[in-house]
Amino acid sequence: MKARSFPLLFAVLLTANAVDAQTNENQAPAAGAGAQAQAPAEPRKVIPLYPGVAPGSEKWDWEERSTVTSSGLPMVTDVVRPVLLHYPADAGKAIGSAMIVAPGGGFRVLMMSYEGVDIARRLNAMGVDAFVLKYRLNHNPGSGFPDAREAIKLAADDGRQAVRLVRERSGEFGYSPDRVGMIGFSAGGIVTGEALFGPAETRPAFAAIIYGPLEIKEVPSPAPPLFLAVAADDTNAVGKTIDMFLAYRKGKGLAELHVFQTGAHGFVNKGGGADHFMDRLEEWLAANKLLSK
Repeated sequence: MKARSFPLLFAVLLTANAVDAQTNENQAPAAGAGAQAQAPAEPRKVIPLYPGVAPGSEKWDWEERSTVTSSGLPMVTDVVRPVLLHYPADAGKAIGSAMIVAPGGGFRVLMMSYEGVDIARRLNAMGVDAFVLKYRLNHNPGSGFPDAREAIKLAADDGRQAVRLVRERSGEFGYSPDRVGMIGFSAGGIVTGEALFGPAETRPAFAAIIYGPLEIKEVPSPAPPLFLAVAADDTNAVGKTIDMFLAYRKGKGLAELHVFQTGAHGFVNKGGGADHFMDRLEEWLAANKLLSK
């Protein structure tokens, strides 16, 4: 399956941007319902993706901001300095695998709790080291710089650099360099997809894309195992997710697909199978022998 044209790719990404921007406020109350939202746990280490200024953002003169949704969930905006937040598994439980976690937010914000640190902690419980990726975003005040296309391109660069860096530092942190995977949500799923379908040297060894509206690309060979999850009532992402599964299988890639009856974008409609997608991910990791030492 051949990649579609570059302009069409960005048309799809911009559509995802608009949908994410609309759903962020809807996601927040559902994710925080019934409990007081708390700030994410502090990472063991904050690791810059690049030495010095990130390439392509040399003229960015604004500062990153931390804020909360209407229900108190933490998020960040205006990321200028992309970093990895390291959440290691307990030493006695670590199994030698690592995953980069790319939160969503329409390339305008990053949802740092339920698509970031909460996922990292769940992976830690499996014995997996986690690195939450804070990638570059579109500048919120609407100054026109960077424009949405540039921001998405730079975010994709950050995703690929994250894979490279996490793999390079495997000896330091104690996991295997050939067991570095990536999971992304919504816009973060697009960042994950750009790494998965990109050059081999920055391609994760396994990947999970959760309600990420992806454009179909040529399946890499060999193709890393791919986990896909989406809700049937997520009109923006469900069709593209099913198309991606079929294309990946046609390209001889190992893939698992979960289409939950309810959940909507962000899995905000509770009470169905989408509530337990991380259980399904854990089973998939085990089936691919990524949870054994």
